[in-house]
Amino acid sequence: MAAKLRITVAVAQVLREFLVDPSRPRYGYDLMQSTGFPSGKLYPILARLCHAGWLVRTAENIDPSGEGRPARYMYELSGRGAEEARLELAALQLALAMPDGRARRVQTEGGVA
Repeated sequence: MAAKLRITVAVAQVLREFLVDPSRPRYGYDLMQSTGFPSGKLYPILARLCHAGWLVRTAENIDPSGEGRPARYMYELSGRGAEEARLELAALQLALAMPDGRARRVQTEGGVA
């Protein structure tokens, strides 16, 4: 069973990067460049998204000794992840656009309350 995922601003930013081209696998370094997040912030988010079933992580199929580097991990949105990401980002955008009396509170690191 997939874990419930809190959508923080940082998680939303990572999801937006994946939704630019949902079928494109992304590497951690690529995501660090596009989000501006350091590895210590990005990789825990990727782990939570994988644990929730929104991302699929696969190892690059290379010979590390031949390439002179370890295999990289690729992350790709699952079908469910793409659907959930779109819904959650739309809900977040709607919540932010509502008047204060009706909007759900959005916390910078705590997610949508």
